[in-house]
Amino acid sequence: MIILEEVLNTVNHSREKRNYFANLVLDNPELLPDLLKICGKIDDEISCRASWGLEFLCKNNLEAILPYLDDLTVLAPKVYQHPAVRPIAKIFEYLIVAYYQKKSLAVRQSLSKIHRQKITETCFDWLITDQKVAPKAYSMTSLYLLGTEFDWIHPELKITLENNYNSGSAAYKARSRMILKKLL
Repeated sequence: MIILEEVLNTVNHSREKRNYFANLVLDNPELLPDLLKICGKIDDEISCRASWGLEFLCKNNLEAILPYLDDLTVLAPKVYQHPAVRPIAKIFEYLIVAYYQKKSLAVRQSLSKIHRQKITETCFDWLITDQKVAPKAYSMTSLYLLGTEFDWIHPELKITLENNYNSGSAAYKARSRMILKKLL
């Protein structure tokens, strides 16, 4: 029997270790609910490693997370440690890009309007709170695409980006300019 927490204790931020872990879960999909529970241990460092693995799993096979979207969208707003926020924000970006740009049938059938609304709320929270640039950048992309469906998002996104532009890092400003150009 595979004990995820023991395996996670060997995972670091290296691509090789995260990829190994993602493949382990892909080969044993019954482990996914346990992985999400570990991601939910938001005060524990192991949740960060679990989130790294979950991101790699989603990068390799986004459809694996689809049965667990309820759990993911409830968990995401609770996550606060940057090493865990960044991969969750990236997973949201994967889902939103698959839904709106790639028009993945599986994602379109699974990612409900309620899920999209929860992702919208969480992305705006990440955008306006003290987060590092990566989750903010992923959130900008997600919100831009969500705004193609929900009319109120683009005006709010534009105001938020303009208000935070001067205090943002160079990377934040670069992504903001790219999104603002699309919003014009």
